[in-house]
Amino acid sequence: MSHGHSPRCSECDTTAVFLDREHARHLCAAHFSEYIEDQVLATITEQELVPPGSRMAVALSGGKDSSVLLFLLNRLRDRLGITDLVAVTVDEGIAGYRDETMEAAGSLCQGLRIPSICISFNERFGETLDQMLVGREHRACSYCGTFRKRLLEEGARRAGASLMATGHCLDDEVQAAAMNVLRADIGRITRELPDKGRGPFIPRIKPLSGLMGREVALYAMLSGLYTELPECPYTPHALRAEVRGILNHLERDRPGAMRLMMQNYGSFRECMRRKAPSLPLGRCLQCGAPASGESCRVCTLLREGSAGSEVRESQPLHR
Repeated sequence: MSHGHSPRCSECDTTAVFLDREHARHLCAAHFSEYIEDQVLATITEQELVPPGSRMAVALSGGKDSSVLLFLLNRLRDRLGITDLVAVTVDEGIAGYRDETMEAAGSLCQGLRIPSICISFNERFGETLDQMLVGREHRACSYCGTFRKRLLEEGARRAGASLMATGHCLDDEVQAAAMNVLRADIGRITRELPDKGRGPFIPRIKPLSGLMGREVALYAMLSGLYTELPECPYTPHALRAEVRGILNHLERDRPGAMRLMMQNYGSFRECMRRKAPSLPLGRCLQCGAPASGESCRVCTLLREGSAGSEVRESQPLHR
């Protein structure tokens, strides 16, 4: 019997909503959602990312990736043995952008009945990101990423969390790897990140890292989590935007390319680590936070700004 031009699900023969180009199959909404949840559960269990009894902080920006992450972890919490979930949101202070995403984050937490913690750049550092970046707009991602990571760590500690989950998908991981190679940034390539709780850091996990960005976006739509939000105004200054375009074209022409690149990058990284192992972490002389040198990245950037010294002296980051 002919089904016309509508593609059918390879599992149940109902109308498909997704084409899995890597495995040449179509999936309907129900089987696609099941596939996504199984993938996330497999990523967590195979890598033993979540010990039973974990109190988990989830980095929630209000965008699709972090919203899907919180939604899925809430659905899977009993199967994973998660005792508590707490959302941590950072308000960088980006005019015309952050207010809408903060509202989306708050609505999701309210709907899921998940407690949340919000920390702002202005509250913590005495300036919004917009104020910090006057005349430095081309360095937006460096400033934002450095300070966001610090505040997420502080929020997780405030929540008493034993783990921090972030919404990085496969696309994000491949983009970061490509930028590290383009910059020949041996330090970032070889550094042991806090994924395993290096030194005093709370361990960070990435349950969506096995999923493509388009898979996360479709799951968000099917689950009622997708909201049209403005793009960060600093995106045009980011190298990541250019790298994303190149990789998306590559994946379109060669399905599975991103996954293969990430596997090869992992092998390359291990080889580089043997040749140039990470230096042991010390403590920042200004704030006491973990640092590979005399000053952590946060304090280095704060020194470049106008309010740095007062913030560092009055608010030590780690005791």
